[in-house]
Amino acid sequence: MDDRSLDKKLKDDKPEFQSVELGIANFEESECINPSGHRQEVHRNFSTWSVLAVGVVAGNCWTALAGSLTVAISNGGPPGVIYEFIFASLMYAFISASIAELASAMPSSGGVYHFASVCGGRFGRLTGWFAGWWNYCAYQFGTASMSAICGKQLVTMYGLFHPEYEPQIWHALIGYLLVTWATCFVVLFFNRALPMIEKMSIVIVVGGVFVTIMVCAIMPGVKGKPYASNEFVWRKWQNETGWTSNGFVFMAGCLNGAYGIGTPDTVTHLSEELPRPSRNIPKAILFQNLINFLTTLLFLVAIFYALDDLDAVLGTSATFPLTEIYRQATGSAGGALGLVIVIFVSSVVCIIAGYITCGRTLWTLSRDDAVPFSKFLSKIHPTKRNPFNATLTCAIMCTLLGCIFVASTTAFNAFVGSFVIFSTLSYLAAILPHLLSRRSHVEPGDFWMGGWVGYVVHTISCVYIMAFIVIFCFPFTLPVDAASMNYVSLITGGISVFIVGWWVVKKGKYEGPKFVARDNALLAKDAL
Repeated sequence: MDDRSLDKKLKDDKPEFQSVELGIANFEESECINPSGHRQEVHRNFSTWSVLAVGVVAGNCWTALAGSLTVAISNGGPPGVIYEFIFASLMYAFISASIAELASAMPSSGGVYHFASVCGGRFGRLTGWFAGWWNYCAYQFGTASMSAICGKQLVTMYGLFHPEYEPQIWHALIGYLLVTWATCFVVLFFNRALPMIEKMSIVIVVGGVFVTIMVCAIMPGVKGKPYASNEFVWRKWQNETGWTSNGFVFMAGCLNGAYGIGTPDTVTHLSEELPRPSRNIPKAILFQNLINFLTTLLFLVAIFYALDDLDAVLGTSATFPLTEIYRQATGSAGGALGLVIVIFVSSVVCIIAGYITCGRTLWTLSRDDAVPFSKFLSKIHPTKRNPFNATLTCAIMCTLLGCIFVASTTAFNAFVGSFVIFSTLSYLAAILPHLLSRRSHVEPGDFWMGGWVGYVVHTISCVYIMAFIVIFCFPFTLPVDAASMNYVSLITGGISVFIVGWWVVKKGKYEGPKFVARDNALLAKDAL
């Protein structure tokens, strides 16, 4: 069936409609489809609150930023970390609003992959192809980075009470693999329980950061130790990067904030698993960003006021440097261990949410035959009712990345560090065509920014992404050597070349997601 015939059938809402062929799916008149144009294969067992929990837990901003804190401190010291995070959060608020508008209009588990395909018009197949691949790469590398953080946390816990211990890379790898497969196991075999697990997880994440904030705020006073000065926390700029321009250092430092806050599309990948997604997904995106921003900001302020020796933090041999801040705040190794356990548990549940998202991202690509082994990856498990094969493949890919971790930490950091670039590129591939087409390719959903507001929001989103993609590819510090070079541009370019090559192979057969009118008779009643 050609595209014109397909579009005509999708817009036909007459009851005598018999069948539609879309990509790899066939529908009979007794079957319902979702806004992606595919048969509804997964159960809508998530509620608004459980989807919100997935967004907060997968974003888990305070644990992600804590894992890269020593790098962040180099870009301006504590004031740099705080203000760069605030600026990045503000910019991601615009990006989130743009994604929420598209998700409300086209609530599909494909997320930006589907949005870019529809908004791209006659170039939609190509823009959607890149958006989908970039988005999958972002979540694959982001999940691997959180597993690496957990592995380092486990090693650090042991080292707190063994001063003679010298951590080795393979020690962290063992922790990395244990966490990777334990969390993947939960997602694979407990699909029906995931909504409840995520509701419990948000309590762990928010409760964990609350406990950490309270301990860091109270314990220095109890121990009779002085708090850091307002000058140190809010005004004392410390540029340790080697770059002479403080303005550039600030902009480059926003990468750390973007790494923490930069998953506003997480919940869109569950659009086919909750009722009324057109209304509920934008709500979840709003609260995800609000909760992650407030908890992380308060966390940063608390730990910086509890800090009394910055040089000890920057010079620590611990694999997870935040441990030294916790030790200074509590005054003991036992207190530090307690807080590391809190952040470890919060990080583990973050990885569970990461596999929920990553697996579904790969699955939506495979059901359109956009990835190798699509027939295998696109299968929904007959009893678990989840994208079992796709999720399992994501864990295998994380394991392979772990092998790179042992061989070269520089290479591993280059892969996982490209998370922000790949995610923002995928957002740009959806938002920019939406803006350039004057938002004419979609029907407004429950959340729609009317008049000039929408254009301003989308323009700011696109300008920020295009500018900061370039900035984030510069070296982190000067002078540069082979170990300190920023290889993100190389990784992004190399993987994009592979994506182009696969496009050349598949473009003759690939159709991609289609636009489905909101009044189409085949749409399930709770699909919008």
